[in-house]
Amino acid sequence: MMRRSKKERLEAKGWRFGTAQEFLGLSDEETAYVELRLRLADSLRLRRQKRKLSQTDLAKLLRSSQSRVAKMEGGDALGASNRDLARTISGASLPKASWGAVR
Repeated sequence: MMRRSKKERLEAKGWRFGTAQEFLGLSDEETAYVELRLRLADSLRLRRQKRKLSQTDLAKLLRSSQSRVAKMEGGDALGASNRDLARTISGASLPKASWGAVR
């Protein structure tokens, strides 16, 4: 959070402040969708790191590529659907023999 004195100085110089939603002109639904994607991506990254897996290790377990895992963790809309992210986080997209390695 920005200090109030700094914000006041910037506003006096003509700077404006607002949210990403206001800046991008997003609806409430679009904002909720973006926030969901970011939470899913963060959850995937944190779970992978907690299990001390590299992106390459997770990609092998998923029978995918490291670049796809990176896109999923980055919230890239082309990297994975919400369903793909949720399935990966839950372990549902893994071969049964790999479940213990990720959960």
